[in-house]
Amino acid sequence: MNLEGRVALVTGASGGIGRVIARRLAAAGARVVVNYRTGSEAAAEAADAIRAAGGEAISIGADVCDADAVEAMVSQVVGRWDGVDILVNNAGVTRDRLLLRMTPKEWDEVISVNLRGSFLCTKAVLPHMMKRRRGRIVSISSVVGTSGNPGQANYAASKAGIIGFTKAMAREVASRNITVNALAPGYITTAMVEQLSEEVRKAVLGRIPMSRFGAPEDVAEAVVFLCGDGAAYITGQVLGIDGGLAV
Repeated sequence: MNLEGRVALVTGASGGIGRVIARRLAAAGARVVVNYRTGSEAAAEAADAIRAAGGEAISIGADVCDADAVEAMVSQVVGRWDGVDILVNNAGVTRDRLLLRMTPKEWDEVISVNLRGSFLCTKAVLPHMMKRRRGRIVSISSVVGTSGNPGQANYAASKAGIIGFTKAMAREVASRNITVNALAPGYITTAMVEQLSEEVRKAVLGRIPMSRFGAPEDVAEAVVFLCGDGAAYITGQVLGIDGGLAV
């Protein structure tokens, strides 16, 4: 996969899945912007690792919920590298709780970061993609956005919203050679999965036909594919990365 010279902005890329996505895009030749809200040290380390491997990367702090901060970030990227070719809406949070106990703050924070953040970042990069008449937007949804999950009404709503947003945007910008797709990962080996009890892990694995958790690399490879020339005729799609969980 050759993404040589393309500029990729990955939100929430200081750790977890986002960090692996950023690293894989850089390995494919893209210049990568490692975005973070908190954890500037981790973001700097992620960018340093990319540069150490021969790639190009910078880290930029910006809260994806803040419209002015997002615009400033995109302006900084355009000023440095003259455009944005790839956007990966990866930033996300969870505030799990049964709905009867969920606070409005817990609801609002998850919707704001996961859904509003995707809206603001997409809106900010679109003028630059439209000017170039090319672009790739990939948003990280979740299997929970299609199936739901007890205790995650806020998270499920935000991820389902990303799917609807993806399909609407794909129709809006297809004529400008911009594709918009979403990934719906299942249980990926991140800190959240590692915190599950052994009993819960066994129960979850019993529901996955491939009998294993996914790796961040599984998600990253799908991102790189959707950002490449081989996916030029794929838009408005939701690709499950879940080992068959949602089949």
